Amino acid sequence: MSLLRSNESSNGLSRSSQCRVGFYHACLRRVLAPLKSIGVDGLHMASGDGALRRCHPLFASFVGDYPEQLLVTGIKFGECPKCDVDADDTGSNTAPFHLRNLTKVLDALAALDEGNLSFVCACAAAGIKPIVHPFWEDLPFTNIFCAITPDMLHQLYQGLIKHLLGWLSAACGGAEIDARCRRLPPNHHIHLFSKGITCLSRISGTEHAQICRFLLGIVIGIRLPNNLNAGRLLRAVQGLLDFLYLAQYPCHSLELLQLLDDALDLFHENKDIFVDLGIRSNFNLPKLHAARHYSAMIMMFGTTDNYNTEYTERLHIDFAKDTYRATNHKDEFVQMTRWLERKEKIMRHDKYINWRCAGAEETMPYHSRPPDMTFRRLQSVSKHPTAKAVSIDKLIEDYGATYFREALARYITQLNHANDPIPLRSQTLDVLAQDVHFPFRTLPIFHRVKWLSVDTRGHGDATATLDSVHARPQCNSGSSLRPRRSDTALVSTSGNPDVVSIEGVRVGQVRVIFSLPSKSVPLLFSLTVKVPTHFAYIEWFEPFTSAPDRHHGLYKLSRSLRGGEKVASIVPLANIVRSVHLMPNFGAVVPREWTSDTVLDNCNTFWLNSYIDRYTFSLFK
Repeated sequence: MSLLRSNESSNGLSRSSQCRVGFYHACLRRVLAPLKSIGVDGLHMASGDGALRRCHPLFASFVGDYPEQLLVTGIKFGECPKCDVDADDTGSNTAPFHLRNLTKVLDALAALDEGNLSFVCACAAAGIKPIVHPFWEDLPFTNIFCAITPDMLHQLYQGLIKHLLGWLSAACGGAEIDARCRRLPPNHHIHLFSKGITCLSRISGTEHAQICRFLLGIVIGIRLPNNLNAGRLLRAVQGLLDFLYLAQYPCHSLELLQLLDDALDLFHENKDIFVDLGIRSNFNLPKLHAARHYSAMIMMFGTTDNYNTEYTERLHIDFAKDTYRATNHKDEFVQMTRWLERKEKIMRHDKYINWRCAGAEETMPYHSRPPDMTFRRLQSVSKHPTAKAVSIDKLIEDYGATYFREALARYITQLNHANDPIPLRSQTLDVLAQDVHFPFRTLPIFHRVKWLSVDTRGHGDATATLDSVHARPQCNSGSSLRPRRSDTALVSTSGNPDVVSIEGVRVGQVRVIFSLPSKSVPLLFSLTVKVPTHFAYIEWFEPFTSAPDRHHGLYKLSRSLRGGEKVASIVPLANIVRSVHLMPNFGAVVPREWTSDTVLDNCNTFWLNSYIDRYTFSLFK
């Protein structure tokens, strides 16, 4: 241990650093030693179908954050661990680069036999630190520089997005950004930061991902210092967010990889706005330069979910933090090991019991298929209504369904004449709707519809809620008053909610989710009409424009009005495709009287948020 406290050695590294680096490589060299022989000679391994095949296991990729990548490759801090780009050019999107020369590095490592001075000089000429026998030195068919993979968690979420938050806070002012965060309308996919985001410390990757879902929308229209044009700032933010979302796709094509590169180019073309604002003097960030390697690495190693450090970071909780908390903090390693062993035995026994209780039947063989962008979900409503009997007057007063009577009468008339050879005109429909009389005084009301997990192969956890839409009234909750919540949703207008395109959907605000009393259905509809079981009262927004805004790529929406009144109608609940999030058009300064609960009614124009999840992003981009 005395060596760990020594001073600088002749090669520029402290002896403690030499010991740590040497110890790390020695451990990995021992762990990976079997690959030296079987990587060349191979060995017989049984595959999933039981057949024996000769396999050659190789060290192909290294998954780690930037300090770990430097530790493995021996590259100096500030430089790229994959290529030879100069440290002063890491902020450029046009500077040429080439993959580091492995042969030159191996020749430098072999100079160890010529003496310490020659070894240090050779390593410096090769662009690496003097590492004695790195673990990858004699592994067959291994190129450590090629094996470095992208890192979504540390390079993007905890790297570039973290930097971007600081830049935006300095450019737009923390108080204004926080004021906008506090006035976002609620949504299933949006975490509302009631105190803002600029005052947060030690932000996790999950929190950065939540912030990314509304980051672009809160800076639209904001006033920049010296009245600089905010268009470049919006395009820079859009480029970085588009790159982040495209990089996480579960499948890729050459067209998608071109879009990935285009998104990065968009950021680089507009990043100088932060220089003009005096926030940055350069962008020489290794994590920004690493984004230039994403397309090539995806083509070589597959999608980024194959090598995401977020998965291993989660193991710190499962195998270290939770395990340590279960001990008495004395002689903890023995207790942690025993605790993990018992947990694994209980888990295996629980699976065996479930298998026996299910009848111990043989399961069908599983045949894997390539992932795709298919997104199947199951719409679900509670078996029993939230409120069994709510009068129409209450729906108008408490739920905000102002034209519920008129909308329901029109829907009943329209459905009864759906098979007419000549469709009813709007005026004729209004006249016939006046003759509809409701054989009920109250209706059963549901306060939420949700969508459950069903993946593309028909499997999935039926209890996992992927999305939901709330439509509840203002009511007393203990000593406080719980405000009304009427979420916005994407509604199919094509009659086929399973086929979703931007031309066949509209945005509406869901005020009421209800069903008709079973005894009233025969009195309202003819016997030939197929009546849905659940309905929704929708207040419409205008249809989508032909193209999104050219500065930030979001679609602008406003209320659909007729004679100054909101346009509303009744639709089958099955026509609601999913929830959508609308970002208020805050203007230069957000009105302080707006709140998260009332902003949908206070604001007149909105931007459709395409970043709430991957599916919405793929639909509107």
